[in-house]
Formats: sequence, C-alpha cells, structure tokens
Amino acid sequence: MPDTTRGPGAGPRRAATNQNRGRRLVHLFALIVLIGGGALLTTCVHRPDALTQVQRSGVLRVATINSATTYYLGPHGPKGFEYDLARGFAKSLGVKLKMVVVPDRAAIMHAVETGRAQIGAGLAISPARDARVRFTPPYLSSKLDAVYRQHENKPKKLADLSGHLVLPDDTALADWLRQRHPDLHFTVDHTANTEELMARIAHGDIDATVANADVVAMNQRYYPKLRVGFTLQHIRQQMAWAFRGLDRGRRPDGLYNKAIAYLEQAKSRGQIKILHDRYFGHAAQLGFVGGAEFARQVKNRLGHWKSYFKAAGQQYGVDWRLLAAIGYQESRWNAKAASPTNVRGIMMLTRDTAQRMDIDNRSNPQQSIDGGTRYLLQLRKRLPKAVKPPDRTWFALAAYNLGLGHVLDARRLLKRAGRNPNVWVNLREALGWLTEKRYLAHTRYGYAQGKQAAAYVSNIRAYYDILTWMTNKKRHKKPAALDEQPSASGADEGDDKNTPPDISITSPAF
Repeated sequence: MPDTTRGPGAGPRRAATNQNRGRRLVHLFALIVLIGGGALLTTCVHRPDALTQVQRSGVLRVATINSATTYYLGPHGPKGFEYDLARGFAKSLGVKLKMVVVPDRAAIMHAVETGRAQIGAGLAISPARDARVRFTPPYLSSKLDAVYRQHENKPKKLADLSGHLVLPDDTALADWLRQRHPDLHFTVDHTANTEELMARIAHGDIDATVANADVVAMNQRYYPKLRVGFTLQHIRQQMAWAFRGLDRGRRPDGLYNKAIAYLEQAKSRGQIKILHDRYFGHAAQLGFVGGAEFARQVKNRLGHWKSYFKAAGQQYGVDWRLLAAIGYQESRWNAKAASPTNVRGIMMLTRDTAQRMDIDNRSNPQQSIDGGTRYLLQLRKRLPKAVKPPDRTWFALAAYNLGLGHVLDARRLLKRAGRNPNVWVNLREALGWLTEKRYLAHTRYGYAQGKQAAAYVSNIRAYYDILTWMTNKKRHKKPAALDEQPSASGADEGDDKNTPPDISITSPAF
C-alpha cells in the first residue's frame, strides 16, 4: 500500500540528502587525516642543533654578567676576560659575537637552559650546576681567599669565619660549604656581588667574605684595608663554559665539541695565559701598602699637576691618567726629583732625552710632562709593527725605563728560544734574562736590569687602574687594563705568521 505520509518526490530528496552528508563526512575525514599527518610531520622535524643555529644566523650568543673581569664597556668598546675569550671563539667560527648581559649567575644558567644564549660564561663548575648544564673542561683554575678588614681578628681557618662570613647568593661556594661544612654559619646576601661585599668589609659594615684570589688582589688596590686571612684548602675555582644539556635521544652538539677544541687550543698556545696576565697579571704588584700610599699622594700631590697631565693627554691623544701613573712611578709627582744618574723632574728625563724633546728645563713640571709624553709616543712608534695594543704600550713603558735597545734584545732572545716576541707576558719573562750571563752573548746591548723594568711596567699598570677607578663616576665598573682596544697579541709560537686570531672575560664565579 502506498505511503500517504510522504509527498511526491520525498524518496529522491532523502537519498540526495544522505548522499551529500556522506560526501561531507568523507571530506571531513580527509581533512582530519591531512591535519593529523601534517602535525605528525611537524613533530618529526628536529630543531636545528646549536651549531646549525649559529651558522644560519651568523651570531654566537654568550650570556654573562657585567663586571670588570667578565664583560664591561670601556671608553673604546667592550672589554673583559670572558669577552675576549668568547670573541676569539666567535671569530674562529666566522660569526659575530653578541653578549647577553644578565643580572647574576642564576640568570646565566637560565639563559643557557632556555636557549636564549648558546654559551654561559663566567661560571664555576659545581655539582648543582653540573646537573643542569653541560660544562666544558675547565680552562682556568684559581685559588679562593678569605678576606677580612685590617686591625680585626685575623681568621686562620674556616671555623673562624662561622657567624661572620657573608657570600653573594649566586656563587657555587655556598652550596659547597653547605655540603662539606654543615656546622659553618654564614649569611647569603641576595643584593650584592663579590666586589660590593669587599667594599663593605673595607668600610667596616661586614666582617668577611671569600673570593677569587685575582679579584681580591684587584680590590686591595682600591681598598687598602682589605687583608687575606688564609687561602681555602682542597678547593679551587674551576672556570668553564656552560652549554644546554642534551635532550633525550639527541646527538651531541657540534658547537660544544668545537668550544672544547677552541679552549684546549687557547690553553696550549698560551692565549689563556696572555688574557689572564692582561687583566690580572699586575693586580698584586703594589700590595695594600703601596696602594694606600698612592691613594694618599693622589690626594696630596696630584692636584698640583693634574692640569698639565690633562693638557698633554689631550694634545697627544693619550689617557692623562696613564701619564700621571708614569709620573708617580718616576718621581712620586715631585717636580724637584733628581737621581744620582742625573735624571730629573716629574717624568725623570735624562739630559739627552730632554734635548731630543726640545726641553730646556727638566724641573719645569709642564715641560717635563710634555717631553715625557712625546718620548713615550716616540718609543711606541719605533717598536715593530707586529707588537699590537695593549701590549705595545707595555713594551714602550719598558723601553722608557730600560732603553729601547734592551727591549729589542729581549725580543731577540725570545725569537732564539722559539717564543713569540710580540706579547708582554713573554717579554716580561725575557727582560729578566738580560741579567743572566748565559744570555748576554746573544744580545747587542748587553746587561740590563730587566727585572726592574718588568716591575716598573706592572706598577704603572696598577697605578693607572687605581686612577681610572678613582676618576670614574661609575666606580662599579673598575677597569682591568689599559683603555686600548683589546687584541690578541699572540702566543708562544716561534713565527709571527702563526700568531693566533685576535681574541676579542663579573668576577670569575664562586
């Protein structure tokens, strides 16, 4: 019997509707499969490793903190031990270097872990950090000193620091002390870095801290009341670069392997030694007694001659504070100074030098400073072109004290020994050879008091650092070396052609 509930054509319309629904379901299923397949393909594409990222972008990102010993901005651009070391690595990769400056070492770790930076610099290895990142083998090992204030009770062992010790919060030492010396009571300051704590000790606000020995020596020049009680035994600060840890199933990163190779080469060629000397080699030269006397004379005498130093510096393009440092080393800023060998004046010019510089009165402060400045620049100009800044200035200072001929003799001895003659760290050693009979047959100018000249240069570098810090409005950025654009001066290679690439490093950690 016909179905009277449906109108004419109802059957065909329902069939068409069902057919359309079927088509839509097929399309929807196909779309789901397509999307799912695309997502599956996306998850199978591995993120490029760090080396590939660096090569594609042309930029190496290195995270560190801002301080005198890692990275800071000098008058002529970026400087610092970690900066110079990282710049050399970037150059070896053929890429640019970008320093990612963060507030503390915890932030360095975070920057590496999150991929904001490929390398973390200015960190010491510790078990807690080693569990989070991959460290290279250490490239620098330093001792740790317990620091206290003059006239206070001298600590002789860790137990003497209990209840008096203050540490910054981002050091590895705090974790080490908690594990090895749980009975030692100390305070962690979450607002200060190591250098700030040493300033507080000098001012009598806190009692003691523990810091890298190089940083302690640097700060003793600025704060003569700082003293070292003892050096920690059985522990040294091991500096290394940090990299992001390996994800499960991923192959080792080529950037990490290249960094290990670069650092090993930097050590074997002497680059690490050169950089360490550049930033820390002269730090302990004065000691706290010499630093205190210098600060006293800055107050009592420098003001009389500062305008002359500034005028000469401006006229000849030399930092006036370097000239003032030379003047202090030569005469203690005494315009009437004279020696038994008849050198006179603030810059202690010989009669012959004064005549060559057209100086008619060596005891006249203005003439003496002007003549001494021009003589220094003349010596610097006469050095071989292979000697690069800042070492070129140290060579010139040695020649100012010893004579250019003796400096060139020391270079010849280095060449004869198969050592690079164009770096200060080598020349400083070779200057001492000028007093030894076995070397004199190979010199043109004979015996010279080379060790005295090496100390002379180190003193001037230290005085210059103190003056720069004292005249810098932002004193937390203490200079670590002469304000010249840093360059790799070479390493222990016999041939100048083998000089390693230009190396373009707050405080080393713990």
